[in-house]
Amino acid sequence: MPLFDTLQSDLNAARKALDKPRVLVLGTIFSDAKNRKIELRRDLTDDEVIDVLRKGIKRRRESIEMYAGKRDDLADKERAEVTILEAYLPASVSDDELRAAVKAAIAAGATQIGAVMGKVLPQFKGRAEGSAINAIAREELSKQG
Repeated sequence: MPLFDTLQSDLNAARKALDKPRVLVLGTIFSDAKNRKIELRRDLTDDEVIDVLRKGIKRRRESIEMYAGKRDDLADKERAEVTILEAYLPASVSDDELRAAVKAAIAAGATQIGAVMGKVLPQFKGRAEGSAINAIAREELSKQG
């Protein structure tokens, strides 16, 4: 079953179960995905739905940082939403696997952060965060210097 349809059926199940927090977060993400579908004028692939999910998670993480220390109740709500959304993402890649790919890119001649990211990021699209890859790439490049 495509991820878009899974989101829709889970949203309907949450509505029937009167699970208000889940309805709210799934409704928002489903709406974002539907808007993306309208924008592209075609059905979304699972990778495109995953992009929508990652953007939603990123927005919520930024909110958590903003609320930190001031509004713990809102930060906790955002954390709960991130947990719900992360369940729809494919299993993430281990740091060791990322590090091996970064080392391979450096060995292949990528000496700048942009070149390394350009080679490594497409390999892990939808399975790893760009920030994690970037941190490992910077660390490995500093060892080269």
